Amino acid sequence: MAPGKVPVKRDPRAWDALTPPLAEWILEAVSSMGFKQMTPVQAATMPQFLGNKDVVVEAVTGSGKTLAFLIPIVQRLLRLEEPTKKHHIGAIVISPTRELAAQIHTVLMSLLEFHAPSAEILPHLKGEEKRPSSAVPAIVPQLLVGGTTTPAQDLSYFVRHNPNLLISSPGRLVELLASPHVHIDQSFEALVLDEADRLLDLGFKQDLQTILSHLPKQRRTGLFSASVSEAVGEIIRVGLRNPVKIEVKVKMKDGGVVEDRRIPASLQMSYLVTPASHKLPALAQLLERLPVRPQKSIVFLSTCAAVDYFQHTLPQILPQGFSLLPLHGKHPAKVREKNFNRFLTSVSPTVLLTTDLAARGLDIPQVDLVVQIDAPSDPKVFIHRSGRAGRAGRKGLAVVMLHPGHEEDYAKFLEIRQTPITPLLKPSISVTEDDARSATSKFRALLQSDRAIHDKAQKAFVSWVRSYGAHQATSIFRVGDLDWTDLGHAWGLLRLPRMPELRTWTGDKMLGVEMDWDTFAYKDAAREKARQEAMEADKSGETEKKAAEAKRKRKNNEAWSGKQEQEELRTERREKRHKKREAEMTAKMTDEEKIKQAELKELIRQVREQNLAKAAAQEEEFEGFD
Repeated sequence: MAPGKVPVKRDPRAWDALTPPLAEWILEAVSSMGFKQMTPVQAATMPQFLGNKDVVVEAVTGSGKTLAFLIPIVQRLLRLEEPTKKHHIGAIVISPTRELAAQIHTVLMSLLEFHAPSAEILPHLKGEEKRPSSAVPAIVPQLLVGGTTTPAQDLSYFVRHNPNLLISSPGRLVELLASPHVHIDQSFEALVLDEADRLLDLGFKQDLQTILSHLPKQRRTGLFSASVSEAVGEIIRVGLRNPVKIEVKVKMKDGGVVEDRRIPASLQMSYLVTPASHKLPALAQLLERLPVRPQKSIVFLSTCAAVDYFQHTLPQILPQGFSLLPLHGKHPAKVREKNFNRFLTSVSPTVLLTTDLAARGLDIPQVDLVVQIDAPSDPKVFIHRSGRAGRAGRKGLAVVMLHPGHEEDYAKFLEIRQTPITPLLKPSISVTEDDARSATSKFRALLQSDRAIHDKAQKAFVSWVRSYGAHQATSIFRVGDLDWTDLGHAWGLLRLPRMPELRTWTGDKMLGVEMDWDTFAYKDAAREKARQEAMEADKSGETEKKAAEAKRKRKNNEAWSGKQEQEELRTERREKRHKKREAEMTAKMTDEEKIKQAELKELIRQVREQNLAKAAAQEEEFEGFD
C-alpha cells in the first residue's frame, strides 16, 4: 500500500464475497478514494449482488451507494473465464441525469486505474483507433449521455472500442440498443438503476420497459436510491426476481436506531420562517454569519426560469468574495457541463443556483450549506436536496425557507414523514424592513437598466406561481394565501404580470413603481430597434387593422361562396350519375319489365301529387290559435 494511505477495514461480509485475486486491488482503490472502511451499504449489498441476488437498496445520501454497485459489477465481469465477446454488453448502469452518469463514470475510471489489464486499455479509448484486445477479462466502459455526442458518434465509439460496461441515461441507451451492431445475450451480467424512483418521476417508464425487453431474464438487477417510492414497485415486479430489500438506517450516538431516518447524522436540517421579501437577504446573512465560511453552497429554486432571472439579481446582495454559478435542465449540454465542473473545482466560496437537477445522487465534495428558497413540490425531493450537504461524515447544514402562516405546517408534515426538522437558531438571522427594501431597490435598479432582465423577471414569476400551485401538499401551499405585494417586492418586479391568479386581486399591480414604459429600452440595440418599430406600427396601425379585418371578412366570404359552388357541382354530378344508372338498367330490361317500371313510376307520381294537395289543403284550413 502506498505511503500515507489509510488501510481499509475489511468487513467480513463484503470481504468474503470478493474473490482473492481481485480483493486486494479493489481495497487499494477504495483506500485511495479516502474510505477508511467499507460503508454499511457496501458491506450489506456486495454479498447479495455477488451471490446472484437481485437487490433493492435504500440508504441515506452520501453512504457510498455508487461503489456498492460498481464493485460487484466489476467483480462479476472480471471473474469471467474469458473476455466479453466482440460487440457484446456485459453490464449496464442507468442514471436519470447526465451529471450523475458522468459522476458514476468518473468513479469507475478511478477504480479501474488499479486493475492493470483495464488500466492499459483506458488511454486508448480517447483515440480514433481501435482499442487493443485483451487476452484476459478487462473492463471497458462507455459513457452515453445526450448533448455532448450524437447517437451516430456513440455507435461509432461502441463499434470501434467494444465496451462491455455502459453508463447511460435512458433515452440514449434506447437508441444504442436499437442498433443491429449491439448484442446482448445470456452472458449479460447485471443491470443497475441508480436513483430508481427519480427515473420514473422524470417520465422514463416507457424507455425502461424498452430497455428491459432487450435484456435476458437471467441477470442480476439492482435498484438504488435514498428513497425507494411506491412507484418503483411496478419496475420491481417487471424487472426483478425475488429481490432482497436492503435498508441502511442511521444510528444515533446513543446506539439507538431511528426508524426510517434517511439523512446522515452529520447533517442538520432546519427551517426559517420569513416573509418572501426577506428570503434573499436572509440567505446573504446566513452565508456571512456561519462560524466557518462555506466553501460550496447550493441554493435550490423551483423553476429553470427563476434560476435564469436570479442569476442576475442575487449577486447584487451576496457577501463579498462569493461567486455564483447557475445550473438547470434547460441549459445546453455544454453549458451544464462547464458550470458543473467549475463548481466542482472551485477553490473560492461559490454558490450553485439550481433546480432539482442537482438534487439527486451528485457527490459534490465540500458542500457545507444547502438552502431551499422554495420548498420542493414533491416532499421526497426534500431529503435529496438536503442530502447534498453532510456527505461521508462531513458536517452540513440544510435550511428551507417558509412563508409565515400555513407554510409553517410543512415542518409538522415532514415530521410525520420521519424527516424531522428544527427551527434555525444558530446562526441568528434577523432581516429588518430596511434590509428588505434595500435588496428590492437593488433588484429594481438592475431591471430598469435593461428591459431584457425585466422580461426574464416576468416570465420567471409566472413560472414560479404555476409551480407553487402544483405543490402536492396543497393544504399547506395555497396560491390564495400568497401576499402578492410582498412577492413583487421580493422579486424586485416593476409590475406584476397579467395572470389568471390575479384576476380578482384588487391591489396595486404596479407595486408603487412609476415607469415610462415607452422609453424603457433594451440594452441590445437590435432588440430595441425591433421594439421601437413595433411600437410605431401599433400607434399608426388603426386603419391598417381595419383594412386587415375587411380583407379577412372578404376572404371568409370568398371561401363560403366557393363552398356553395362546390356543393352545387357535386349535386349536379350526383343527378347525372343517377340518370346514367337508370338508363343502363332500362337497357337491360325486357319489354314486360319496362311496362311494369313505367306503371310503378306513374303510381309514385300520383301518390306524390296527392300528398302535396293534402298538405296544401291543411295549410289553407289553419286559422291560427284561439
